[in-house]
Order: sequence, then structure tokens, then C-alpha cells
Amino acid sequence: MSVRSLIALVPAALVLAAPLSAHANLDLAKKNACMACHAVDKKLVGPSYQDVAKKYDGQKDAVDALAASIKKGGSGKWGPVPMPAQAALSDADAKTLAAWILGGAK
Repeated sequence: MSVRSLIALVPAALVLAAPLSAHANLDLAKKNACMACHAVDKKLVGPSYQDVAKKYDGQKDAVDALAASIKKGGSGKWGPVPMPAQAALSDADAKTLAAWILGGAK
């Protein structure tokens, strides 16, 4: 395969990788039971991911702040039901989930 052919494939690979990445992040949320309490676009036990994204919109440290909140859990931010800590979640997975949520969980 020529270099030109490989260069021509790069944009196609990038287009195909984006949906796979989003699907992988949804799978990560399902694997860690996030979807038991959260949905993308409606409140369940916890807030929708779209509402979370709106709350953090404009914060320069939003990914780190949300990742920390995911790992530590908490209560009072969204009502009386506490979010359990997800301490077993790796820092990398917490940041991946946070970035996905802040991007509208798409």
C-alpha cells in the first residue's frame, strides 16, 4: 500500500473511531452500573447526564471536578439521594466517564 493510500485512509479512520469511542464510554458506564441511576436525557434516581453537563458548563476544571465527584460520591448536589462512592473505579476510567458525560454522553 502506498503512502498516499494510507494518508487517504486517516480521515475515514477518524470518522469511524468517534462512534466507537462513544459506544465504548456507554459500555464503561453500563459496566460500572452508572446507568442504573442515570440516563442520558432524563432524571432517574440521579440527574440526567445532560443536566450534569449543563451544571459543569464553563468550568475550566470540569473533567477533574466531575471525575473526583464520581470517585468520592456525595450528597446534596442533586437532592436528598446520595451518590455512592465509586472508589474502585480507576482515575483514568473516572476521567473518561466525566469527559463523556460533559460531552453530552453522546
